Amino acid sequence: LGATKEVNGMDTVVMDLLQEFIEYLQLEKNYSQLTIDSYEHDLVSFFMFMNEQSIPNINEVTHQDARLYLTKLYEERYAKKSISRKISSIRSFFKFLMRESKVEANPFAQVSLPKLEKKLPDFFYEEELEVLFQSIDCSNPVGQRNKALLEIMYATGIRVSECASIQLGDLDQHLSVLLVRGKGKKERYVPYGKFAHEAIQVYIDNGRKKLMGENNVHPFLFVNQRGNPITTRGIRYIFDEMIKKAGSSKHIHPHMIRHSFATHLLNHGADLRSVQELLGHSSISATQNYTHVTKEHLRKTYL
Repeated sequence: LGATKEVNGMDTVVMDLLQEFIEYLQLEKNYSQLTIDSYEHDLVSFFMFMNEQSIPNINEVTHQDARLYLTKLYEERYAKKSISRKISSIRSFFKFLMRESKVEANPFAQVSLPKLEKKLPDFFYEEELEVLFQSIDCSNPVGQRNKALLEIMYATGIRVSECASIQLGDLDQHLSVLLVRGKGKKERYVPYGKFAHEAIQVYIDNGRKKLMGENNVHPFLFVNQRGNPITTRGIRYIFDEMIKKAGSSKHIHPHMIRHSFATHLLNHGADLRSVQELLGHSSISATQNYTHVTKEHLRKTYL
């Protein structure tokens, strides 16, 4: 726990409780390392606040202390989203401690989180995506990979991390179905259409073999120019290059393809539950963000 070294003079009992909580997030919740690091950072910051307030142990944290910490975060001008995440992390920690009978109450249970502004997801209009697809030169291995990458991401709405982890065995080219390994090690099957099917077939039969060479042997579908499995950073770089070649001034991030997938489905009449299932959202509330976009589309059409 590298971050815990920042906390000087903190009771080792608190550090042990943090370790237990992190193990719980890893083993029971199956959270990613990035999410766990975020929880740890938020909790260490709170422990430092406990030090400043001379709160000797976790059992003595009160609701008033929780309110004071919330005020401190506002004074330090954290964004509402950051404050919400930090309070949520601490609340989850105390909830875990209550479950383990380490504390009697959760002082953060009644702390109200700041109301977040609803930001509409960035997405491409269908005409913009058409220009992006047409800008790819498929006469070389890199272009074939890029076409397959864009096609599968738009056809399935998968996350960048999910795309990077696709293995050849996850594709059923006969049924045009992809096995997706999502957040928290959850798995789902997502269908894809003929455009993605054809682009993937060309890439596997030709482009991937040339990029892999003779010495590289691994099961990952998408590879870089050295034949190694592609990283999420690599995918972001590819999309940056794509948008430059398409001659667009629009800022792109790969998640926009996921947003476009959901938005276009809803615009063409798909129901919210189906889109939730395809996106791999555990809660319908996450999918409902896209209904604001489609309502705006409806308003513009009406006007």
